Amino acid sequence: MSGCLLLTRQPAENQRLAASLAEHGIATCSLPLLALEPCPEGPRERQRMLDLDLYQAVVVVSPVAARLGLERLDHYWPQPPQGVAWLAVGGGTAQVLRDYGLPAECPAQGQDSEALLAMPLWPPLLARPDLKVLIWRGEDGREHLADQLRAAGARVDYLPLYARRMPAGLEAALVELAPQIDRVLVLSVQALRHWREAAGGHWQAQRQWRCFVASERIAAQAREWGCTDVVTCRGADDAAVVEAVLSSSG
Repeated sequence: MSGCLLLTRQPAENQRLAASLAEHGIATCSLPLLALEPCPEGPRERQRMLDLDLYQAVVVVSPVAARLGLERLDHYWPQPPQGVAWLAVGGGTAQVLRDYGLPAECPAQGQDSEALLAMPLWPPLLARPDLKVLIWRGEDGREHLADQLRAAGARVDYLPLYARRMPAGLEAALVELAPQIDRVLVLSVQALRHWREAAGGHWQAQRQWRCFVASERIAAQAREWGCTDVVTCRGADDAAVVEAVLSSSG
């Protein structure tokens, strides 16, 4: 393939990944498919941060959730509460927490709710009759993790930290870039939906691009919407994406 790979994460993340791919001769262009807006903090959200020491586990679903949540943690807790298990869905999210000084754990393989639920630390946690779990996430997200934990007897609360919107001007920017693109990176169903909506009448052509995704769940949705060449990365971190792109090139 001789065209560009469209990177669709946030600008700083796209820039970092582009540098890694450039080392291998992969041309890229950047167009975020999600505009992330911090959620206002209401009384309920404030209380959940103040009650952080009452939770036995905090699950953080993304680097953005980690950064925004840590800002609030820094505001309310001069020292993080003891006895809380910090869990991250992926390695990038775990690293943000570790850089702050929290002993975060993440799945050894896979970067989704299913992989996180398979971690061996859950059975002893779920054996507690009073287990309380707080999930740092976006305003809307999958319910699978919370549903499974609640079914196992845990109490689960959410701390919504950001909303995901379609970026202004996405349609026009996509039209401008499309002639040079033959591959695209899509790391969430919401991003996939925004791409499809922004493509509009050009979707029949754009769905022929090779589409790199972060999980089988996203891959299934991409195929359902007509994508003809879908490659599933082993995760959403830079190393997994670079590996998938290089292994599928040529």
